[in-house]
Amino acid sequence: MEAQTTHDDLTTAGYQTWRHLMFLHWRVPVADLQPLLPEGLIAEAFDGSAWLALVPFSMERVRPWWSPAIPGVSWFLETNLRTYVRHASGIRGVWFFSLDANSRLAVRIARALWKLNYIDCGITLNVDPDNKYTASGQRRSPHTEFYSITASLTADSPQEAPAGSLEEFLLERYTLLTQAPDGQFYSGQVHHDPYQYQLLSEIDCQQNYTGCLLKRHCDEARPPDHAAWSVGVDVRVSPLRRV
Repeated sequence: MEAQTTHDDLTTAGYQTWRHLMFLHWRVPVADLQPLLPEGLIAEAFDGSAWLALVPFSMERVRPWWSPAIPGVSWFLETNLRTYVRHASGIRGVWFFSLDANSRLAVRIARALWKLNYIDCGITLNVDPDNKYTASGQRRSPHTEFYSITASLTADSPQEAPAGSLEEFLLERYTLLTQAPDGQFYSGQVHHDPYQYQLLSEIDCQQNYTGCLLKRHCDEARPPDHAAWSVGVDVRVSPLRRV
């Protein structure tokens, strides 16, 4: 059920629904990832590694608190390239290297309002009646990044991440960190129920997002070190705040 529009405008900026999320994670040496982060952020590690994620999903009923969802505007596909960091102030959060969307309007609005690196991209995503998941993305010229993912979703019952587990570290992230052009950091909060997810052992993934970012280490043929899928969550979004 979509959240009610009653709100405190100091704590609610809008509402969204995230559906059909595929979380693909690769282990990356901290020493490789840290130089890609702005000064003031420290790469977080779990089990001796930093983690780099490619996350395609469907954004649905995206709206500010004061408006209903608008057909043709409030629905689009998105793909995030992200990692996990700690700010010098102690705040832990998600750092987005990029966020791709197949809506030029969404790209323009998100870059302006949320100070995030949104990029225009052609994206497809489908889950068929036989639980076959397919997704693909190709950034529009002059970019060359692409991905293609095929997976069979299992019949296993979804689960929540146990406390202290790798899944909790990778999935249960409710804070983002972003940086304005003047260097000022901001944090934002999302609020939703814990993910109900399934681990995936068989997945076909071809992509060069990670390789283009790192310049080495991850190539198109290397499978993810961790793969999980969630049907999705309903989300309340809080405004950005200066760190």
